[in-house]
Amino acid sequence: MKGNSILNKAKYSENTDEWYTTYSTVEEEIAHYTSQFYGKTVLCNCDDPYESAFSKYFLKNFNILKLKKLICTSYKGSRILENTKLRDADNCIVNNQFAYVMIAKENFDNSKGIISDENIKKFLMKKGTVNKLKGDGDFRSDECIEYLKEADIVVTNPPFSKFIDLFSLLVKYEKKYLLIGNQNAITYKEIFPYIKNGKAWIGCKFGDMAFKVPDDTPPRKTRFWIDENGQKWRSLGNAMWLTNLDNQRKHQKLELTAVYEPAKYPKYDDFDAINVSRVKDIPKDYSGIMGVPLTYLKYHNEEQFEIIGEANHGSDNEFDLFKPKIEGKDIFKRILIKAKDYGKDGI
Repeated sequence: MKGNSILNKAKYSENTDEWYTTYSTVEEEIAHYTSQFYGKTVLCNCDDPYESAFSKYFLKNFNILKLKKLICTSYKGSRILENTKLRDADNCIVNNQFAYVMIAKENFDNSKGIISDENIKKFLMKKGTVNKLKGDGDFRSDECIEYLKEADIVVTNPPFSKFIDLFSLLVKYEKKYLLIGNQNAITYKEIFPYIKNGKAWIGCKFGDMAFKVPDDTPPRKTRFWIDENGQKWRSLGNAMWLTNLDNQRKHQKLELTAVYEPAKYPKYDDFDAINVSRVKDIPKDYSGIMGVPLTYLKYHNEEQFEIIGEANHGSDNEFDLFKPKIEGKDIFKRILIKAKDYGKDGI
């Protein structure tokens, strides 16, 4: 089943195809936050309410999560909304010439446990469940912001080119969120300060994610395949969930075994910090500032380490302290950390 569009016709690199999140991707992540959804209104505002993985997951698990309300809004021109018998409040067949909103409220199914696909279909087919929006469904529009104000938690994967716009809205309206994005967003000037100050963090999935893509997606040599049913797939190695919902992962202590040796940990040309090439090489006995890969944030425990800043361009934001170079050679961007609880026996 096709899920939520990861691009929604917005450019990501040179690829304008739409990518769709799988049900399992949503299911595996939400499993870490179940109790935090109890009694909450959930908004999926970069979504297609009819066939998306996000919509389907929250409808099927509406009772399990004890949701108060689910709101899903779509973009006009959805490529996955082609053959449907759904009717809106005006009794018109739902089609991709319009943007829509779908709202499910408490007890919409009047049952307990997982809601069956059949009951979900009946609910969606009920006149008035899906209604036209006035605009194109952009989450930045006034009517979509009104739905945002009503929500407690936003769960979606926004167009990568609009990731900052959505993040900024969520901060403005003080919302909880679970967002799929590219790991490079970590160092954006609009986002990194929240990560540094412990107001945003990495979810439980950080790395490879597979996405279904439309039939007209051209083949490529890497990270592309066609399954036994003819469905085309792409994957990203640097995908992530970004959130401000608490999870067990962020409280786990990173076990360290490496020992500091000056020859193995060169210092940067323009800043007093050592370079650590891999997370597993973080020395347990170093008390100074260390530059570590972005993947470190998958393991970050704010009780164990302090995030000092980042080394990117040296100018992106007040916490971008320098451009990382060693003996004149540029090094890939780094997160700068320092041990909080350092004693004679190390971290």
